[in-house]
Amino acid sequence: MAGLIVILSLAGAGEAGSGTWIYMKAQLAQVLLQRAWASTLTGEPHVKPWPWADTWPVARLTVPSKDIDLIVLNGAYGRTLAFGPGYLESSAPPGSIGTTILTGHRDTHFRFLQRLKEGDELLLTTNNHPPYRYRVSSTTVVDIRTASIQQDTQQSQLALVTCYPFDAISPGGPLRYVVMAEEE
Repeated sequence: MAGLIVILSLAGAGEAGSGTWIYMKAQLAQVLLQRAWASTLTGEPHVKPWPWADTWPVARLTVPSKDIDLIVLNGAYGRTLAFGPGYLESSAPPGSIGTTILTGHRDTHFRFLQRLKEGDELLLTTNNHPPYRYRVSSTTVVDIRTASIQQDTQQSQLALVTCYPFDAISPGGPLRYVVMAEEE
């Protein structure tokens, strides 16, 4: 584990422009996040995946048909999204009435969103509940300057959001790819 921590720390030091470092950091972080998630499941609150982390695992997102298994971190900040998808704290908690919003980078953890189709099953597990089951109901591209995700719905929904287009050379931009899923 110490070797992974050293690599993670080096990956963040001056190599922000390197796609290889970003990808490696994202993959290595998921190993440490899986360990922190295991501790979370035993009842430990706010388990930091590495000593200097300012986030912790809050859920596990799996997509069985796409072989996706990701640990979701608290907070949807750039420093969090470098290591895994993030839970937007102002959105509804998983499984509650309203819309739970998860965000992730288009070139690492949420690249798989482009392969999701209507009807695909998504599982979101929290530390105190069996998996919440969602089905993809739509995929859309929106402009964040004029669109927003409705959060005051009377049903439990999951929104997965990433930058768009997936193969853009420059990161950011106003377009977002949004996958909406309804709880079963």
